[in-house]
Amino acid sequence: MTLLRTDLLAAQYTVDRLRQLWGDEADAALARGDRVPAVRALHGLASSPAATLARLFVLGERVAEAELDAALPSLGAAGARQLGLVDAEGRALLDLRPYSSIDSSGAVNWFIASDLGELALGTALPPDHVLGVGGASLTLAALIPTEPVDSVLDLGTGCGIQSLHAARHAQRVVATDLSARALDRARLTLALNGVSATSKSGRAGTATVELRQGDLFAPVAGERFDRIVSNPPFVITPRRDGVPLYEYRDGGRVGDAIVEQVVRGAADHLTLGGTAHLLGNWEYRDELGGDGLARVRRWIDEAGLDGWVVERERQSPAEYAATWIRDGGTRVGTPEYDRLAAEWLDDFAARGVTAIGFGYVLLRRPVDPGAPRLLRTEVLGSHLGTPVGIGDHLLACLRAHDAIATLDDDALGARRLRVAPDVTEERHYWPGDENPTVIRLRQGGGFARTIDADAALAGLVGASDGELTVAEIANALAHLLEVDEGALREQLLPRVRELVATGLLLTD
Repeated sequence: MTLLRTDLLAAQYTVDRLRQLWGDEADAALARGDRVPAVRALHGLASSPAATLARLFVLGERVAEAELDAALPSLGAAGARQLGLVDAEGRALLDLRPYSSIDSSGAVNWFIASDLGELALGTALPPDHVLGVGGASLTLAALIPTEPVDSVLDLGTGCGIQSLHAARHAQRVVATDLSARALDRARLTLALNGVSATSKSGRAGTATVELRQGDLFAPVAGERFDRIVSNPPFVITPRRDGVPLYEYRDGGRVGDAIVEQVVRGAADHLTLGGTAHLLGNWEYRDELGGDGLARVRRWIDEAGLDGWVVERERQSPAEYAATWIRDGGTRVGTPEYDRLAAEWLDDFAARGVTAIGFGYVLLRRPVDPGAPRLLRTEVLGSHLGTPVGIGDHLLACLRAHDAIATLDDDALGARRLRVAPDVTEERHYWPGDENPTVIRLRQGGGFARTIDADAALAGLVGASDGELTVAEIANALAHLLEVDEGALREQLLPRVRELVATGLLLTD
């Protein structure tokens, strides 16, 4: 494996190098599952190690032995066959591609091993497919805080990408998966990036990840971790004959039960103050007023955890079915697609499902069970993209909640707050008017929130520089606006709490 890593590094097999070879347009087409522009671009160039490796492992083309020997001079074509990377015909047996990312600790360039996708296979995916890095992987990576901790559990590691991220900020990482095939791919991914994968517990610093096979929390029974990260196989799949069950996305439960199990199970596997950072989806059913977020809130509450749930997207049953049937490689308009869509919709109808939400879940095991709990659910929408550093932002928001949760209005009024450095103000005026018709506060980081404000709230935020208390600022504004001091404080304080909780105002 050392020889392969040496050759990949020497070939400059990186995200930036491949984008340079085939161009931005072809790169965007690949993200849509269209390889033709990239193929045309590479075939118009002189051969290079990076281009050869991209043709082989990313585009699924056959590569001649002499080309592979040139691209992998230390390992050679024979060594690549011995490692199970290519077959005798010079075709890739797995997907091996570069990956780049950046967080508050800096940039990384890694190699990720997974199974060949639909683009390379030319057929629907097999049930035991091990997924590479997709949109969900990138989202979860952004949710992982960079604050150092002792131990991390990567629940359902797949190809191992989250373990790489977790190992940058932990002394010990345990990665689990039900699939032995996934653990093999994760082991290869870790080795290619200089991270030792073991099957025994150890504390060798950030260089060791322990791999364990089993379902959900079974491999870590009785153990607790400072941080849990998971992109569980949450896709809701009908438990019906003839519906393909893909290991990478189907957890073998009915409906959203696997997300419920992960949420509830986290309570038994977090240290005091430990946090879990999850992706998931939840059903809107004919119960609890049809509110899917209320379902997740109930799971968190009954588990005795703090929780913050952000719904990024909500789909109808038909939209959801179409998304995941196409994900498996079945095309719209074919008889097989129509059959599977009917199975999906029948399942949703039988269980009273009216919509499906997708998003982020942040959990924390409270240090003091008697302290005020945080149980927050909100809909922010898919316009968020994948915010960089959102994991660190959410941790900061948890601490801000702790700082003010026990304060009554008088105590909050006595605090000195500061406006966060990423907050800007936007004002709109009708032509000729002296006073603005619209005032908005915009958050540059975090969830990039936009807050509609009136003159009083904007004035309070603008004056929050850590010198005056909230009450002093509010009283001055009341005098300026010629309104009652008590009434203005009563109006402002709930909004101040929200701005602190969401990171627009900072506590001392």
